[in-house]
Amino acid sequence: MSILKRSVVFRTASLVLCVALIGCASRPLGGSEAVKVVDSAALPEPGRADLVSGDRPYLIGPFDKLTIDVFGIPELSQREVQTDASGRLSFPLVGTLEVAGQTPSEVQEMIKERLRGSYVRDPQVTVNLKETVSQMVTVDGEVRDPGLFPVVGRMTLMRAIATAKGTAQFAKLDDVVVFRTVQGQRYAALYNLKAIRRGAYSDPEIFANDVIVVGDSPGRRLFSTFLQAAPILSGPLIVALQN
Repeated sequence: MSILKRSVVFRTASLVLCVALIGCASRPLGGSEAVKVVDSAALPEPGRADLVSGDRPYLIGPFDKLTIDVFGIPELSQREVQTDASGRLSFPLVGTLEVAGQTPSEVQEMIKERLRGSYVRDPQVTVNLKETVSQMVTVDGEVRDPGLFPVVGRMTLMRAIATAKGTAQFAKLDDVVVFRTVQGQRYAALYNLKAIRRGAYSDPEIFANDVIVVGDSPGRRLFSTFLQAAPILSGPLIVALQN
């Protein structure tokens, strides 16, 4: 077959596939959950409110541990503090601060403002994250060490799975589902690790509160109707779930 004919056949098949997907989009999948295909090459990124319940700035949440240092004041140096369930912290001479959803650098400025003038003329404050329990990602399914893992800085799907010590022996590399909630809307995306490793499409970013499931058959069933219409995908398949 000539290159021109193959091109025409490919475009025709693509058009038929698109029509099939559109037709499937209104039908319920995965039992009682209705889904529809999202016209996007990537899951939508969550906002600050989604993250609180690259370098990507870290957003402080409940029960996070911070190390705060005020230069030149021994009593306020290398102080370890933990936020409470509401994302607040208490610090000497500063009082209580609402820090949930703030970055460490923003908390530095908050402490400086409280200290400046009344207590210290030009305070030099450093705030570092010591331990996080609020900004976590769940990695489950066919991985060697499933569990909850902290999200500090920029994390991708491949890095998240590597954090769980990689895929297990019988993992389905073309069956990796990422669940995410953005502004109350639940999404799911199906990824193929082999395709990502080959460079077929980029390694997607992972955010706090995402749930990654590797080789999970219920996750596969969620996409079964779409995969029957499109057994070969050139990119991730993303759907919005009915709440």
